[in-house]
Amino acid sequence: MPDFSYFSCALVTGASAGLGEEFALQIAPRVGKLVLVARRESRLEELASRIRAAHPNVAVVVYAADLTEADDRQVLADALIESGFIPDLLINNAGMGDYGEFASSDWRKIEAMLRVNVEALTHLTHALLPHMIRRSEGAIINVSSLASILPIPDFAVYAATKAYVTSFSESLRIELREHAISVLAVCPGPVKTEFGAVARREDNAAAESVKQWFYVPKQQVVMESLAALDRDKARVYPGIKTAVAAFAIAAAPIVLLRLIMASRPRKV
Repeated sequence: MPDFSYFSCALVTGASAGLGEEFALQIAPRVGKLVLVARRESRLEELASRIRAAHPNVAVVVYAADLTEADDRQVLADALIESGFIPDLLINNAGMGDYGEFASSDWRKIEAMLRVNVEALTHLTHALLPHMIRRSEGAIINVSSLASILPIPDFAVYAATKAYVTSFSESLRIELREHAISVLAVCPGPVKTEFGAVARREDNAAAESVKQWFYVPKQQVVMESLAALDRDKARVYPGIKTAVAAFAIAAAPIVLLRLIMASRPRKV
C-alpha cells in the first residue's frame, strides 16, 4: 500500500466551508499540490490564501464549479488533467441534505442532492481513477454519514444517498486492492457546519432534534479520518459516541430499527 504521509496532489470538493475546509487545512502539510473545489469562488480564494501563507511550498489552485452540473464536472476533470494537477488523493466531501417529509419536499432540492451526493462523487471518481491506476498509487476518501446504515424518516433521501456512498466505497475498495489504491468511507454523526442550515426547510426551523452532546467537532472528524486513512481502514465513525451508535445500529435487527424509528419524535 502507498505511504500515506505524503501525496503529490490532493483534491477536496465542497472545500469552501465545513468538513471540506477542514480537510483542506489538515491535509495541506502533507501534499505538494492542493485543488480546492466548490461553488463559492471567493470563499475558496480566502482559504487558498490562508493555506499559501501557512504552507508556502504547497501549490494551491481553486476551481469554482457547480457539481450538480455534469458539464462543470467534466470541465473540472479535463482542466486538472491538462494542468498536471491530477490528484493521487481524492476527497469527495461535497454533499447536501433536506430535512422534512419526502412527499412535501421540493423536487429541485431533492434532484440537486442526488446529483451532488451520488452523481458528482461517482463521476469525479470515474474520471480521475484511471490516472491513479496507471500510477498504482493513491487514495480516495468518500464522506458518507452515520445515516448510511439507518433508515431515517424525514431524512429519507439523504440517508439513502449516503447508503450508496458507503456501499460504493466498500465495493470500490475491493476492486482497487490490486492497484494499491485505498478507499475510505468516512461516516460521521452530527457535525456543526453549514450543512444543517442548508438542509433545513424555511417552514421547519425546528426540524433538527439531535442532542448537543452527540455532536463531534469538525476538527476531530477530519483528524480521525486522516488517521484511519493512514491505517488503511475501510470505514471510520469519528467520535466515540458515533462509533458506539454505529455498533449498536449494526447489531440491531431491522425489525427493531423500524420500531425505534417509527416511535421517534418527529418535528415536521
